Amino acid sequence: MDDRAIGVFDSGFGGLTVARALIDLLPGEDIVYVADTGRYPYGPRPLDQVRTFAAQITTKLIDEHDVKLVVVACNTAAAAALDLLRFEHDTPLIGVIDPGVRAAVGATRNGRVGVIGTVGTIGSGAYQRAATAQRVPVQLTCAACPGFVEFVERGETRSDQVHVLAERLLAPVKAARVDTLLLGCTHYPFLARTIGDVMGRDVVLVSSADETAFEVRAILSETGLGRRSAGKGDHRWISSGDTETFRDLGQRLFGPEIDEVEGWDPT
Repeated sequence: MDDRAIGVFDSGFGGLTVARALIDLLPGEDIVYVADTGRYPYGPRPLDQVRTFAAQITTKLIDEHDVKLVVVACNTAAAAALDLLRFEHDTPLIGVIDPGVRAAVGATRNGRVGVIGTVGTIGSGAYQRAATAQRVPVQLTCAACPGFVEFVERGETRSDQVHVLAERLLAPVKAARVDTLLLGCTHYPFLARTIGDVMGRDVVLVSSADETAFEVRAILSETGLGRRSAGKGDHRWISSGDTETFRDLGQRLFGPEIDEVEGWDPT
């Protein structure tokens, strides 16, 4: 058994969907969450730069916070850096791409699956490769959705403007007649109502957050890294941007658990 914390990081608020799933599924585990809000969004950035950021945060979590496992709760960072991070560290590292693809493949009825994500994630081909690795005959339609992350980071999840943007960006996956849509960015579940309205009731929306939490639980069980002590786990929140902004918006999106936020200067 291992009482060390689980590390989670994202470019901003999106990874909170994964943190919520982890807290709900593993309430006794400690969690250290790093939000790189000082450098978000990752999606439009060159993948080499995203790799540098991801490597820096992973090293911080392992060396400074002694975490027992790291969840790369950012699809762009997972697509750009997960394989490299696994090569460089002995600590278990979990991404959000493979769990999401498995869930989407399992949910589709007609074999047509849509994936939406940032420009960086979709352009990396990570979802296409993950779907091929499943060895299940599915037709994948991918679409980049620039602008979605920025709306979430401003707390505008139900505005008319985001609805208009969604109608335009989701047109390709609607035209492909998908019956399952994988939200390939951890920010996107905060826009689920808007996305669902645009896609229609017959399309199942799949978030990777729950599947990722299940994978973390399985790894903790298999490796004996689960927490020894009983009771509710402690949660630490760290932001590379303005801590008050992260706390205020984080409480709106996530809940009152985000009460104190520590600052971090990555430069």
